[in-house]
Amino acid sequence: MKTFRLLLGIVLFIPLLACNAQSPKKDVKASDNNSDKIEAYYFHFTARCVTCRTIEARAKENLETLYPNQFKQGLITFQSLNLEEASNKPLAEKLGVSGQTLLIVKGDQKINLTNEGFMYAVAKPEKFKEIINEKVDGLLIK
Repeated sequence: MKTFRLLLGIVLFIPLLACNAQSPKKDVKASDNNSDKIEAYYFHFTARCVTCRTIEARAKENLETLYPNQFKQGLITFQSLNLEEASNKPLAEKLGVSGQTLLIVKGDQKINLTNEGFMYAVAKPEKFKEIINEKVDGLLIK
């Protein structure tokens, strides 16, 4: 019975090792782009756990439902970018990303929501939606 519990614990723990989220650097100055456009980026690797996929899906869904007009007009965008693809590396370097990261970017402002995504996207999706709403609303006012 102890062996079974040990094996079960290992099997449940291994997927967490695959998610090595980048530590956040909240509200850091990023680019020299002074646009009114809000761009959401979810950077990930090819191998992804359920939580990583859920963060991506919920972030995109939340932006589409909270800001349908801005999303349709292209004033708010969402991109999922694989860090292992060479074409995505220049943007990742420009934004200072090296691991799974959820960023909201407007002009020279960056908001890192990676920790919030890992904490709430699966367990408390409404809380995750509230956080996205609060952060994006703050960018729309500026």
